[in-house]
Amino acid sequence: MPHAFKSSPDHPAVDYLVRLHADLGGQIHRNRQEAKSLANAMRHVEAVIKLFNPTYNVRRISARRRNKANTWFKRGMMGRAVLDVLKAATEPLSAKAIAERLLLAKGHATPAPADVRDLECGVRSVLRQSLAKHVIADGSTVPARWRLTRAE
Repeated sequence: MPHAFKSSPDHPAVDYLVRLHADLGGQIHRNRQEAKSLANAMRHVEAVIKLFNPTYNVRRISARRRNKANTWFKRGMMGRAVLDVLKAATEPLSAKAIAERLLLAKGHATPAPADVRDLECGVRSVLRQSLAKHVIADGSTVPARWRLTRAE
């Protein structure tokens, strides 16, 4: 049986911390229950898959991981911003340099290294996929330095 919260007049901070500890314990308990429920739902889905195709190997199904959302640019807007940075540049830029300039343009005077890394991955993806016909990588340097193929 869980213990009731008891107040202590001589240490109000301890009272708050005890309440916080109890709340976190409750959240852990709810998350464990949710995990059990989700695992049970997965077993049901696997059973239905086996009904349709008894030879299907459900162990080969990997968990879908969700990518962290880009908080700096709305969907489809990063490509335009990368092109603007490359237009203003006088020399080819690495993906990291482009990410740093994008964060500076968004008002981050000293961006955190983790923010630069996260945005750099998105910049590299945009350069390789969305802007592939507008930009070219200088293959002689590592990391690659990007420039526009022609004046946009």
